[in-house]
Order: sequence, then structure tokens, then C-alpha cells
Amino acid sequence: MVPAAGSAAPEQEPLLEDAVGTRYSRQKPRDRWHGAYLIFFLLGIGSLLPWNFFITAKHYWRYKLQNCSDEPGPVGQDYFESYISIASTVPSVLCLIGNFLLVNKVAARVRILSSLFVMLAVFLVITVLVKVDTSTWTTPFFALTVGCVAVVSSASTVFSSSIFGLSSYFPMRNLQALLSGQAMGGTVSAMASVIDLAAAADVTDSALAYFLTADIFIVLCIMVYLLLPRLEYSRYYLSSQKESPSLVTVPPDSSVEDEAEAGGTVNSSLLPRSAGIPPLRPILHKTALLGFCLFYVFFISITIFPSLSSNIESVSKSSGSPWSTRYFTPLTCFLLYNFADWCGRQVTAWIQVPGPKSKLLPVLVLLRTIFLPLFILSNYQPRAHIRTVVFNRDIYPVLFTALLGLSNGYLGTLVMVYGPKIVPKELAEAAGVVMSFYLVLGLALGSACAVFVVHLV
Repeated sequence: MVPAAGSAAPEQEPLLEDAVGTRYSRQKPRDRWHGAYLIFFLLGIGSLLPWNFFITAKHYWRYKLQNCSDEPGPVGQDYFESYISIASTVPSVLCLIGNFLLVNKVAARVRILSSLFVMLAVFLVITVLVKVDTSTWTTPFFALTVGCVAVVSSASTVFSSSIFGLSSYFPMRNLQALLSGQAMGGTVSAMASVIDLAAAADVTDSALAYFLTADIFIVLCIMVYLLLPRLEYSRYYLSSQKESPSLVTVPPDSSVEDEAEAGGTVNSSLLPRSAGIPPLRPILHKTALLGFCLFYVFFISITIFPSLSSNIESVSKSSGSPWSTRYFTPLTCFLLYNFADWCGRQVTAWIQVPGPKSKLLPVLVLLRTIFLPLFILSNYQPRAHIRTVVFNRDIYPVLFTALLGLSNGYLGTLVMVYGPKIVPKELAEAAGVVMSFYLVLGLALGSACAVFVVHLV
């Protein structure tokens, strides 16, 4: 556990170094060529790649849904991001609950590989539909797209929570690599979108190259995951997992659970291997504050990004310049936010302040609420109710987006890595799934709130 700010450096060691290896007499192998680190980084990219590729292809969806906006009801271009957010997050909550219930019954390898193959299959369908003329069935295409988003996001949730739980058995640098990779996934998708926009004259050619990139990367994730257990470094920590029960089932009134709630260490020899459901109460008790912080960080972020931020236009759009009409949103919204998010996550490799029990942590999380009025009062278009634009220069949304992404990456990563480290090691994987649940719950409620905010503006 990382102590609060101002603690002595030696006290930070338990969080920076995994304690699993210290339980065994074997000498720890080195991560040669940083192979495991790179694999977790690539898997982190792949875990959020589907979501990022869906929301970043804004020009493609506008092209495909241009007839849908003429139909009655709040469907089509203007509300597409809001519906995508709901379709991607609400089913994810149910999948996380299922993943927690199955975490002792279905091997992580099965959950990870099956979810990757589901993502690949759905993205192949989306790729094929790029060159299909959907102008005569725009509304069914919209419904099909939302359905694909729901399926692929559910699979992505199972994948990300499973790989996050698996990483809890490795040293913290691998967990940090996974979380940094998630942010880099957004950056990669945003860069691919900008490059495709610049290189392809036709929007469908651009989208085809774009989604093919996602297909290839998912295949790459399957390959590197199969490579992970072949590394000596990985085999050491994965064998440590097998030698010590990874997820245990404890009766609700047992003394072991009471000891966990009291903050004591649990002797793994007292906890028999079980295929039942991990004990939820001690995990919730230990991670309650961190869970709220994680929930609220992503609640604010998804309320704003992309539903609000992607509809902020350049104040000089009437000039007709490529910057203000073609590249403003891909660069200032998607690329900037994801790059800032990645930078925030990278900083946690060197700075871990405030600590998991610091009162400053929830204060910083709650202060992010100020971003909501800042984005609403920027040049969001179209506006139906709130007509006032206070921040009428392009520099303002650029600054707000950078701060939103930076704070999301830093605070979200801190809270996420603290969670599995403040519970007994035997409950680390289950705690990782629980923390993922807090994250997805924040995304689900935030995406629902985003629909309300968009209609409000």
C-alpha cells in the first residue's frame, strides 16, 4: 500500500514491488527485454481499442447517418455519441457482475481469449459494412451499430477486467503498463483517424483503413497474450498464483473475513481453494472510498467526453479552413484528450500522491465537477436552450480538454492501482474486478447523464 504524501520512501516499497515473489525461495527472474511490460501495455491498448475506435470515427458516422437526422425523434448525428455511450456502458455493468461471479469458475485464459475473439468478429462485421450502401436503411443500420457497440463493449469489459485481475499477481509496473496502454489505445485510434482523414479522399476509404487497423490490432492482442505464459518472468508469477489460492470463498461470518476487514494479513494456508464466489463484503469494506473516487472520476469524464467535447466547434468554422472544419474535432477533442490521459497515467509511475487513505484524494476528485460548466459554456453546437457562449476562443476548449484528460489519467490510475493493493493478496484479483465495476458504473451513469446534458444545452 502506498502511504500518504510525506511518508518515508522505504514505506512505499510494498506498493512499488509485488509481494508475491517474497513468499517463495526461488530467485525472481528478470523481465528480459521488458517483454511482459510490453505485452501488458499492448493488452491495455487492446482493452479499450473497440470503444475508442467507435467514438473517434465521428466523420464516418456522420456520413452513414446523414439521412437518419431527418427522421423524427432524438436519433442520428447529433445524439449518436450519447447513444453509443449508453450502449457501451450499461451492458458492461451486467458483464462485470457476471465476470465476478465466474472468476473462480472459468479460467482467466478462457475469459480473455473468448472476449478477444468476440471483439474481432464484431469488428469484422463493422469493417464489411463500411463499403455497404446503407442510405436506404439508415435507421436499421443505426440500430445494428448500437447493437454491435453493446456486444463488443461487453466483451471488452470482460477482457479488461480479467486482464486487470491477472495483472494483480505481477509487480506494480506491469499493472501501470496495462493502465498506460489503455490511454495509449485512445491516442492510437485518434492518430489513425487523423492520418486516414488526411490520406483518403473518400470517407469510406478512410473508415475502411481505420477499422482494418483495429482488426489487425485485436489479432495482435491475441498473439501477445498467448506469448505471455511462455516468458520465464510470467511463469514465475503465474506459478505463484497457482501455489497460493488466488480467489477464495469465505463464509460471511468467518473470522478470516473479520481479520481482512480489520486490515490484517490473511494466511493463505487457512483459505482453501474454492470454485465459489469470492467474499464480497471485506472487499467492499476496504475499497469503499477508493471505489467512490474511481466512480466519480469516470462519471465526470464520460459525461463530458465525447458527447459534449466532440460537438464543440471552432469559433472560426465559417472561414472554411481545413483546421476549423476538418481537423479541429479529431485533434482538439480525441487526440488531445487521449494523449493527456496517457500522460497522466505515465506520471503515476514516478509520483503516487495523494495516498490511498489521504483526505486530499476525494477532494481532488470532486473538484473535477467544475469541468462540466466549462465545457457547456464553450462553443458547443447546436445550442437550443443555453445560448450563452462564455469561452469564445479555440484555446479554451483545448485547455479544458487537456486538463480533463490529464486529471482523468492521473487520478483514475492512482485509485485503480491502490484498490487491489489494500486487500489481502488472496483477494487481489477479485478486488480488481470490483474496482472495474466501480469504473464501469461511473461510465454507465455518466453516459446516461450525458444524454440529459446534451438535451439541456
